[in-house]
Amino acid sequence: MGHVVVMSLSASFGLVSIFLVDFADLFFISLLGESALAAAVGFAGTLLFFNQSITIGLMIAMSALAAQRIGKGDEEEARRIATSVVVVGMIVGVVIASIFWIYAPVFLELLGATGDTQAFATRYLRIVVPSMPIMVFAMVASGLLRAHGDARRAMNATLAAGAVNAILDPILIFGLGLGLDGAALASVSARFAMMATAVYPIYKHYGGFARFDASHFRRDLAPIFAIAVPAILTNIATPIGLMIVTRMIAPFGVAAVAGFAVISRLMPLAFCVIFALSGAVGPIIGQNFGARNYARVRETLTKAMIFTGGYTLLVWAALIALNGFIGEQFGLQDLGQELIFWFAVAVTPLFFFNGVLFVSNAAFNNLNRPVWSTFLNWGKNTLGTAPFVWFGAQWAGAKGVIIGQAVGGVFFGILGLWLAFRLIDAYESGRADPEKGGKISLMRPRPTPPLSSPRG
Repeated sequence: MGHVVVMSLSASFGLVSIFLVDFADLFFISLLGESALAAAVGFAGTLLFFNQSITIGLMIAMSALAAQRIGKGDEEEARRIATSVVVVGMIVGVVIASIFWIYAPVFLELLGATGDTQAFATRYLRIVVPSMPIMVFAMVASGLLRAHGDARRAMNATLAAGAVNAILDPILIFGLGLGLDGAALASVSARFAMMATAVYPIYKHYGGFARFDASHFRRDLAPIFAIAVPAILTNIATPIGLMIVTRMIAPFGVAAVAGFAVISRLMPLAFCVIFALSGAVGPIIGQNFGARNYARVRETLTKAMIFTGGYTLLVWAALIALNGFIGEQFGLQDLGQELIFWFAVAVTPLFFFNGVLFVSNAAFNNLNRPVWSTFLNWGKNTLGTAPFVWFGAQWAGAKGVIIGQAVGGVFFGILGLWLAFRLIDAYESGRADPEKGGKISLMRPRPTPPLSSPRG
């Protein structure tokens, strides 16, 4: 248990800085006292989360491909594949940024933004999205640092982004009177800071990137997309679910959207340790799986569940005590305050099942079943979201939407945990080959009855 706790807490520090950036943006904007501005940041944040999920998929590809070559001692090959990943990332970044810049009003309308809120969100997005290629470069560079085992410098990049944003937000929003535009410019500056902080140590300590070679680049596309595409598909499931919820809550007005925007940023900040837990237990599970120590794999999974439950109880108590204070600090109106209350009381304890799914997905990724993570993520964020938030909206209005989203995740959390334990059992009993994929039986085999003795 101690290993799980230490790994989770240390990994959470870098995540905190990322989540604090969005939280600080919304907090400073809320001080302007206009709900439409806070709602605009909420709508824009939903689309930016989709973009960020794509960059995380590319970062995963960089980390995996470079780490394999570094592990073989081929540093030059690692630099070459890193260059190819950067080029792919920059191309993807430019294409996605162009689409979101051009069609920002259309996407926002699909989410339910109207009037001034839509105009504000469009302006915010059109300032931030051109910097997506910079964000991609920063993220894949961070992935390269992690491939070298340099988690500290990778974390420093996210800390630098958080620090720059926190410093520039009040200066640009209030000091220079730029308001919403100031918040957007602070976010852009944070992305440049993250890129510089991630790229500099690569050149100083690891020889930088190789020169671009077109023939090698074409050869690298297959392995890059083999990892990046499934990783991106897995990651974008969450923003798709967030889009569904945002669309369902939009008809309840600007105050409801503003309240949900606060919840969307408060949740990852409050549960950053659980977000980090999935990344922390993955290597532990993977190492023991490689050693065929299935009892230790099962124990790690069990202790991760216990840790998730205990941490959820602590956050639940804290948010119940602080929900009124949080709503006041963000200047939320009555409906927004009500959403924060129900989030604290009813949604927070159910987040335990999200944590269960995160850990189960980490197990699948390290037990040679990564596609299971993709299916469960998409199931949870579609079948486990749309019908439940629709019914919640009909039953209880805006608060029913956020409660419905949480309830829908319960089934997939339980399913993920059941599949993870059955998979471990299958490997341990020999019903699955740890060296191969293929179909396996997840049900425990029935014991063979003893042969009856012949009658004399």
